[in-house]
Order: sequence, then C-alpha cells, then structure tokens
Amino acid sequence: MMSLVLAMVWTRRGQAVTLALLAMFAVAAAVASPAYLTATDRAIAAGQIETATPGERSLVIAGAQDARIQTGGPGFADVGAALVELPGFSYVYSSSYPVIGLEKSVAYPSRVVFRQDVCAHVRIVSGRCLVGEDDVIVGARTAERAGVRAGDPVTLMNAVMEDDPVDPYWKKDGAPERLVVAGVYEVDDPADVYWGTHGYFTSLAGLGPAEPVFTDANTFETIEHGLTDLSIDGLAGPGALNPDRLDELRTGLLALTRKATEIGPNLQVDTAIPALLDRIESGRAAAHLLVPVLAVPLVLLACFSIFLAVGYGTQGRQSELAIVALRGSRWWNRWWLATGESLVAILAGAVAGCLAGQLLVNAVAAARFPGVGIEEGWASLRYAPFAALAAVGAAVLAQRRQLLSPVATLLRRNPVAANGPRALAVEAVVILLAVVAAVQLAVSGGSLSGVGLLAPAFVMLALALLAARALLPLVTRYASRALAAGRLAPALAGFQLSRRPGAQRLFALLVATVAVAGYAACAIDVAARGRVVQAELGVGAARVLEVSPVHRSRLLHVVRQVDPEGEFAMATVRLRNSTGLEPLGLAADTTRLAAVATWPDDAPPVAAVVRALRPEAPPAPVIKGSELAVRATATGVVKGKEVRLNVALSSLGGRGDTLVQLGDLGEGRHDYVQKVPACAEGCRINGLQLMVNGNVTGVTSSITVSSLGATLWRMPRYGTVSSAPDGLRITLDAPNGLPEGAWLHPLDTPYPLPIAYAGSSSPGAVLTGLDGKPMSVTEVEGLPAVPRVGRNATLVDLEYADRFAIDGAPALVPEVWLNDRAPADIAERLTAEGLTIRADSRADQVRRQLDEQGPALSLWFHLIAGGLAVLLGAFALVLAAAVDRSRRVEDLSALRVQGLRRAATSRATLWTYPALVGIAAVTGMATAVVGWAATGWALPLAGVNPADLPLPAWPRVLVLIGTTVLVLLLLATVALATGRDLRRRITPR
Repeated sequence: MMSLVLAMVWTRRGQAVTLALLAMFAVAAAVASPAYLTATDRAIAAGQIETATPGERSLVIAGAQDARIQTGGPGFADVGAALVELPGFSYVYSSSYPVIGLEKSVAYPSRVVFRQDVCAHVRIVSGRCLVGEDDVIVGARTAERAGVRAGDPVTLMNAVMEDDPVDPYWKKDGAPERLVVAGVYEVDDPADVYWGTHGYFTSLAGLGPAEPVFTDANTFETIEHGLTDLSIDGLAGPGALNPDRLDELRTGLLALTRKATEIGPNLQVDTAIPALLDRIESGRAAAHLLVPVLAVPLVLLACFSIFLAVGYGTQGRQSELAIVALRGSRWWNRWWLATGESLVAILAGAVAGCLAGQLLVNAVAAARFPGVGIEEGWASLRYAPFAALAAVGAAVLAQRRQLLSPVATLLRRNPVAANGPRALAVEAVVILLAVVAAVQLAVSGGSLSGVGLLAPAFVMLALALLAARALLPLVTRYASRALAAGRLAPALAGFQLSRRPGAQRLFALLVATVAVAGYAACAIDVAARGRVVQAELGVGAARVLEVSPVHRSRLLHVVRQVDPEGEFAMATVRLRNSTGLEPLGLAADTTRLAAVATWPDDAPPVAAVVRALRPEAPPAPVIKGSELAVRATATGVVKGKEVRLNVALSSLGGRGDTLVQLGDLGEGRHDYVQKVPACAEGCRINGLQLMVNGNVTGVTSSITVSSLGATLWRMPRYGTVSSAPDGLRITLDAPNGLPEGAWLHPLDTPYPLPIAYAGSSSPGAVLTGLDGKPMSVTEVEGLPAVPRVGRNATLVDLEYADRFAIDGAPALVPEVWLNDRAPADIAERLTAEGLTIRADSRADQVRRQLDEQGPALSLWFHLIAGGLAVLLGAFALVLAAAVDRSRRVEDLSALRVQGLRRAATSRATLWTYPALVGIAAVTGMATAVVGWAATGWALPLAGVNPADLPLPAWPRVLVLIGTTVLVLLLLATVALATGRDLRRRITPR
C-alpha cells in the first residue's frame, strides 16, 4: 500500500512538491517566530547597550567620612568589600573635599580631588603631571583666574561654608598647606565616562567652569581636612553587559545595594543601569507582542493554503477515489489512499520547514544583527509539531467530502458546490471570532493578550471571506452578460472563476495574502515615520545641549554672542509649573525658531507663529552703568512700617540677574545709590519691589520714584501706579501686609503675554511664569505639538517671558538648540563663554537608539511575514492552475474543435488568473487598510516610553500603492505563466 501511495506521489510530483512547499511554509512560520524572537532578544540587548549613555553603563558608590574623627561613613576598604557582588566592572577610586586659597573669591571653594589614573585622562598644557609629594595640577581657566602657572607655590586650606543670610561665603577650617603647581591641564571631554557624575567641571556663576585641583593620594592626606566625599565609579565591561547575563547583572546590583545599606546609611549606590535593563525588558516585551501579530495569520494562511491545495488536488482525482470506493475497499484502505499522497508531502514539507525556518532567521539575523549571534538550542522548534498537526488537520478536513461521499457523488463531473450550510457555518464562526477579538481589543484598551492577539489575523481572514462571497457573484453576472453579448473569451474566463467550487476559496486566500503583506507594510511605514517624529520633534532640533544652571538673561546673551546672526543656535528654558496641573511650558528665543527648531507637521507656518508670539513692544527701562541711582519721595511713612525698595535687574552683558536692595524709604525726598558690578555693561530693569519688615499689616504710603525714564508701568496688586510730572507715582494700600512684596512691572512686553498652545483644552488666561509667579497670557496660535515638550504644552517667547519675570534665580532646564549647520566646535565655544554642557542630545543618535529598540527590530519579521504570505499565494495559485489544467485543456480543446477562435482561446487562458489576481490585489489592500483601522492602533510601534507626540497613525498612500503594485506584479507573473502553459497544451493549436 505504501508503494502505491509513493507511486501516486511520483506520478503527480508537481502537485506533491507544491503541497510540500506549502507545508514547509506553515512549519517554517511556526519555527521562525520563536527563533526570530530569540535573535531579537539578543539584538535588543546588544543595541541598547551599544547606544546607552555613560550613566547607563556605570555606577557610583558614594559615601562621606570625617577624616578628623575617622567616623561618619565607610572607608575605601568597606566599600571595596561590596564590589565582590558585582564582577565584570572596572573601578576608579576618588575622594575630594573643599579648599580655599587658590581663587581670589571665597564665594565658591575649589575642590581638591584624588582620582585614580587622572594623568591618563587630562592633557597637560604646561608643566608636568603629578610625580612627587606636594604636587597639584590645576585647570587652565582656573590658573588664568588665579594668576598661577606651572612651578608656582600655592597655599590651600580646608574650608567650610559660612551660611550668612546676606552674603554666604567659604571660610578656613584647617591648617594651611604649602603645595606646588606641577602643571596646568585641560580636559578634552568633560562628559567622558571616566569623570562619572560628580560635576567636576560645573560652571559657576561669575567664574565659569569649575576645575578640580587634582593631586595624588599621599598629598591628598597631607592637607588637613574634615568631611571627605568618597566614591568608587564602576564602568561596566563586556562581561557585565553581556546580553546573556543581564539577569545576573540585575541580581548583582540588588545584592550590591543591600550590601551598601548594611555597611552604613551614608553609603549610596547611584546608577542608571537598572533603567537600561528596564528599557531592554520593555523592548523585548514589545517585540514579543509584535512578532506574533503576523506570525499567527501567517500560520493560519499556510493552513488555509494547504486546505485549498489539498481540496483542489482531491477534486482532480475524484475518479480514482470513486473506483476505490466502487471496489468495496475497507475504510482504512480508502482513507489511506485518499489522504496518503497529501500526508506524505505534508510530512516531508514539515521536516524541511523546521530547517528552513531556522535557516531563514539565521540569514536575516546575520544580515540585520551582525555580531550578535544566534542562541543555540531546540527552543525554536517548540511550535513545529503544532504547525505540522494543523497542516495535517487542514489536509484531512479538505478531503472530508471525498472520504465520506458515495460513489455516485464522486463520479459526478461537476463537483458539489462549496456554498452549503457547513461552509456558511465555518465562515460565520470565523467572522464571529473576528468580531469578538476586535471588541476584546477595544475594550481592553489595546491589550495584545489572549484573544486580542488574534484580532489582526481573524479580522483579515473574515474580511477576505466576506470579500470572496461579495465579489465572485459579480464575476458570474459579468460572465453571463459577456456571453449574452457574444464576447466568448471574457465569458469563459469569468465562468472558470465563478463556477469552480474552489475559486471562491482561492480568491479569499489571495485576498488574505495581499492583506497580510499590506498590513505588514502599514506597520513598517507607520513605525518608521513615528521614529522620525520621535527623533526629530521629540528632541526639538538636530542637536540639543542642556547646560548647567544659568540665568536666563545670561543664556540668551551667550547664545546670541556665539551666533549673532541667528543661523544655527537658539536658547530655551522651561516654564515653572507651580500647581502641577498646567501643561508643560517652553520659552524659546523665537527670533531663531524658524532656523533651528524642528517644526511639527500640520502646524501653522512658523513665521506666522513667531509674528504672533513676538509683536512689537516698547523698549525696556535700563541703567547704563554699574551704579543704580533712584530718587524716591515717600510720604506718610509710619515708624515700624517703613517700606523697603528693591530693584530686579538683568545684565545686558550676560552677567546674570540680581535683586538690588536699596533700603528703607525715609520720609521726604532721598537719593538711593547702589553699586551693581553685574551692570558694568548696563542692566535692564525687570521690576520694582516694595517690602515691609515682618508681618506688618495696614501698610499705606504714597511714593514717587524718578530717574526711571518715561516707561509705563503696571501694578497688579496692593495699590495703583500712575505717571507724575516728576516720575512714577505709587499709591500703596496693603491692609493685610505684603507677604511677598508689591511688584511694579514695566510695560516693555505685550500684555497679556501671547502664547501658542498644543492640547485639546485651553491652558487658561494665567500660567506660571519663569519666576514661579502667575503670568497673564492670551492664546494666539494653536499647534499640534510643541517641539521637545509634546502635545499638551505651551510656547512663549523667552525674551518677553524673561522681562515678565522678576526673580534672580537660575533658569529651569536651560538648553541650547542647534540645527545641522552648527559648527563642530559649538560646545567648546559655549564653554568658552562660561556655559557648562551637562547633556548632549542628538536627533540622529535618538533615531539610532529607536532603531535598536524592540518595536523597530521586531518589524523585520513583518517584512519576512509579508514576503512569505505572497509566496504562499503564488504557490496556491500554481497548484490550483495545475489541478485545473487537465479539465480546462479538455474543455477548451473541445471548443476549439467546435470552432472557437484561437484568439478567444488565448484570452480565456491567459487572463483568467491574472484577472483574479488583479481583483484580489486591490481587495486585499483594502482589507489590510480596514484591518489596520480596526487593530493597528493597538500595536506598540512607538518604542519604549514614547513621548507625548503626534505620531502618525496611518500609512502613506504611496506606500500602499507601491505595495499593491509589487504584490500584483509578482502574482500576475505567476498567473500569466500558468496561462501560457495552459494555452500551449490546448489542441488544435
């Protein structure tokens, strides 16, 4: 019996090979999914590790110890014992304490730092590095300020801060130590991972970059000192950040943290490695959702192809099965002869599919993830038996009619139609499953778990079945009309498509294959464009430099000094959010917005937004030198309720902001003069503040202030202000006192301040300003999103918002945005002007990081799935044509004998399947779009922790058209080839 089955396979070896290939695809899809996920898990880890920031590849173990009493914190020996828990790291030991004696100012201390191997990470510009006892090296900017050079002696003393409420300073707290400046150094890359997160080179207001005084361990101990900061910086090496050992790394970090807690409460472990590990896990979780989304429909499609192929093949040999049944063969012989030929081909294809699936993934992984490697093992084969059983089940199900039908039915030339109650019931079940899966996906908020994971597969399959039932009757109607009109070729082609029982299923299969390819194209295109939006609009510009705390006016001044023409740089800061309920706010130098910022799609023209945010405004009141002189006349001064006058100033030379206290106003006219060094190049007056001492209530007074020019002023609370012949007249009325002072603001900005906003609801008429005070605003433009900040945010002009503010505090999140035309040394230029770069974000770097995250890497499987789906359709088409060939050759040859013209025969043979493919391609892409609308919104395509940005939700029309044309060309080529083969066999020719 087996030899007979093998003979049948050999006789119809073309069909057997095609069926084996379909089975191979089914099993290969089941093998490729877990194999690809395994490779992707490794690739995600390797990619995230490669693109991680220095802080995500290092850790800092920090503590403090009082060297005078040898208590208060752990020493290096105690800390080092904890490192046994975390192998694979290289460590740098360091310690520091504050000193004075080098700088002329005592507003800030210098830091004496011992750091292991420091000479290998600095560049000596004069003198030499550390060699002997009492050697120190100082930074180039520090040496210039202090007036020292290599070889000069210097005396340093330990320092502590004197917390004077008016003028805090650092004072001596140890014996002076005479040392030698062995050399002057510079650091090429202050952000290098070697320097850790200690802020050694943080910019200091009025001084510029702070540079440590480096020395060796012996000299460090020679200087008398007290409280000392101890730290160990650990840099993770390849052994620690091995993609296969990340669980061990997480466990080691937890053990290290527990050990540090046991050693002492002052010992802290600071690291961003857990954030890196969390990002890797989140990326893997997204990949494990995205890959099955198309792996499941691919396996179902392969089983459907097998069902269709076996059904076609069995119909072609019904006469053989009828003879077997007529001879009265026992049921198991009949069953074996009916199914054996298909089962042999399927089993051979299943074995080949196990190998093909793994080899396919290996090839893709080698090309896409070079150097990552493939994890060895049998885990990828765990779903192969299920796929093989599904293929066998599909084959048996396709032959159920031939196994159970009587001989008379098997001998019929026209097969029983496939539109009976059972077929309708099966299709109804599929449609019901699609509805249930889609509803579950919507109700769960897009959770791709349980039935929701199957939603894309069942939705596309259900739509394909509905399309087949809706369109093929139209083909029958068209063929009937063509026959009535005497157009024989279209009529013959149409009847071939509509009257063959398997044609409807073949059409549904082709629609489903195109739908899977189209769905994959939708996901790939939407995800790719989303990554562009995240990288460009999410960063805000081609490059964004976050700088250390600095005054807003200084930030504006420095950026405008570095880029006077406004061609490549823009200063930005964040608005303060006192309530936590306001939208995020960005204040930007809008004069450069068009040149620098990445502007969102569908937003108003940037030039129009700039005009709305920055209308013409009166000039600001200024003082032209370092002497602030105010003449004030006060009347009604009550003893114990004296009013104090303060003036908020911003340096026009970029020296920052300050609040100058002029003192209490006496009765009558007086001149109040104060030296303000920051105003050597002039200052802008931001506001006047009237204060009283303590909790005094019932404050009333009349004050006239002159020497402030002709600027108009406003007074929101506690009184009124008006112009007077001799200056500015202020009527103060504060029955409940002045807890925060009464402020007067010059009208040198539009009022209320114009803002652009993004969000579904209006931000209101009042926002928190740069100084944390309420700021009256008016909405002038709506945006889909504010660059870098998101879809629920506001945008204001930085200069106007700064004039609106009256504090002297540093800016919140000061940044310098740069476009791609910024010079390569822009960071050095900004540093030379006194800014210190804390972070450097680049759109292209963010794009690379996103390209290495789970969603981006998993979508390569969608590309594989789309290609395999189209190949499945092509093989099914070939098999259907091969089975139909003998019957059609017989029919058309008879018609040729009866006088059918050769031209009509050629058109009937050549365009039957191409017409089917053309209709299926258009319908399949429409199915993909509908399926995407129903389920695509739930796919985690945006990466890990995406920003709140207007990410694209729909693929581009050109992508859909291009995919349709590409699939159509492939399937039409196969269809034309089968038609030519059929035409060649028809006689007479």
